[in-house]
Amino acid sequence: YEAIQQQYRPEVPQYFNFARDVLDRWTEVEKEAKKTKNPALWWVDGAGKEVQWSFEELGVLSRKVANVLSDACSLQQGDRVVLILPRVPEWWLVNVACMRTGTVLIPGTQQLTAKDILHRLQKSKAKCIITDDSVAPAVDSVGAECQSLKFKLLVSEGHREGWLNFKDLLKNAASDHHCVATKCQDPMAIYFTSGTTGSPKMTEHSHSSYGIGLTASGRYWLDLTSSDIFWNTSDTGWAKSAWSSIFSPWIQGACVFVHQMPHFNPSIVFETLSRFPITVFCSPPTAYRMFVQHKLSSYTFRSLRHCVSAGEPINPEVMQEWKAQTGLDIHEGYGQTETVLICGNFKGMKIKPGSMGKPSPGYDVKIIDENSNILPPGKEGDIAIRVKPTRSRFLFTCYADDPEKTEATVRGDFYVTGDRGIMDEEGYFWFVGRADDVINSAGYRIGPFEVESALVEHPAVVESAVVSSPDPIRGEVVKAFVVLTSDYASHNPAKVMKELQDHVKKVTAPYKYPRKMEFVQQLPKTISGKIKRNELRQKEWRK
Repeated sequence: YEAIQQQYRPEVPQYFNFARDVLDRWTEVEKEAKKTKNPALWWVDGAGKEVQWSFEELGVLSRKVANVLSDACSLQQGDRVVLILPRVPEWWLVNVACMRTGTVLIPGTQQLTAKDILHRLQKSKAKCIITDDSVAPAVDSVGAECQSLKFKLLVSEGHREGWLNFKDLLKNAASDHHCVATKCQDPMAIYFTSGTTGSPKMTEHSHSSYGIGLTASGRYWLDLTSSDIFWNTSDTGWAKSAWSSIFSPWIQGACVFVHQMPHFNPSIVFETLSRFPITVFCSPPTAYRMFVQHKLSSYTFRSLRHCVSAGEPINPEVMQEWKAQTGLDIHEGYGQTETVLICGNFKGMKIKPGSMGKPSPGYDVKIIDENSNILPPGKEGDIAIRVKPTRSRFLFTCYADDPEKTEATVRGDFYVTGDRGIMDEEGYFWFVGRADDVINSAGYRIGPFEVESALVEHPAVVESAVVSSPDPIRGEVVKAFVVLTSDYASHNPAKVMKELQDHVKKVTAPYKYPRKMEFVQQLPKTISGKIKRNELRQKEWRK
């Protein structure tokens, strides 16, 4: 670890473009036969269909998509593109094509409702949306309210009125494209991330923040080389997919393995790890909790040598059980949409189960108090990254169009993560909890405000407070404390609960619905009338 800290000195040039400076460089290495014959992308659908692209093929196809964006859609550098697709090869092509054209990518999960999509399109002023048949009707239902939206691309074998067909355009596009010259700090992507108040924020990343900043993750945490085949199970709507399905592996020239897997299924994961020569695997703690409930001895993961986990803290007992059944450690990592890897259990380090490891090279991470004083080992405080006198290029640039929220993340000389932690005497960091009220259920970040807003739209609800509640599988789930109107107070509680759950699933993304509910006469509040969610949450976790 000490050697890594000393060796890691990434250069940040004035101009940088991941497609040109990394992916096209791997194409040259391939041509010179200096690289193992691993594909760049290996995609399977589980029903016998496979796609394997070399870096050269990825380059040719992504240039064609770049021409679709520039020519058919007339998009200019800096224009914003919303991308909502499942794990299909086109998702990777669009990611790379946006880099080549300098357009700003905004990924979204397929679970977004029409209301969520409307918010994203209006707030981002995106000029183009790319999606498939399952999401297109929701886009059409709100499209008239989105003045900036000029082009809709449909990834489908079929056609739809008002939409351009992506596959037709791709077939006819030219394969030569001159990559736009992007500066390191030019915007590359925007990720919507949940907060405790208000709607999700637009977290903007530059070409260098992920494109160069995730080098440490690929090299030292994931331990990847150009001969590895790496499978990350993240949903394409989240920043973790950018981390581990694009930048970290391709910086190292590794193969990105993808299983379409529309619904998470442990048996499919085991079969895939047994059948394909996957060497490195990444999944959230929720998945590992499910895995260890199965008998893994009936499977043989012949090629698997390295396992990692991120998204939420992983229980030490799960790590121990996984190791007992597979012989492999789980290397936990910690980061945020706003950052690259903040802490990790890097190769060669002693693993302390329950710890998120040591600070990532490239970041100066401290535990601080409310006055920005650095706290000694063993003292709980805010996990923070030093940004003064010099701010790391590997942090988010800003919350787009929201300077106040951007400024609020800095206290003294530090970027404050909003998470609480402790550093021990050996420099290992331990996660305590979130300083805010964001719920992390099965790796999905859920802002209470979004769920409360959905609940209050129903005629039965006077007001509600949403907090996390412990769950053995998901780590935590959404629980709603609800004050009912007099009309509904005498109704069957189980029926009202089901009605409210169904309502939330309709008006916001289904994963946000409250799995637990308690009807109360009133909510605890401060003198100024603010709901004391902290009190409710503590009550839940004390049970």
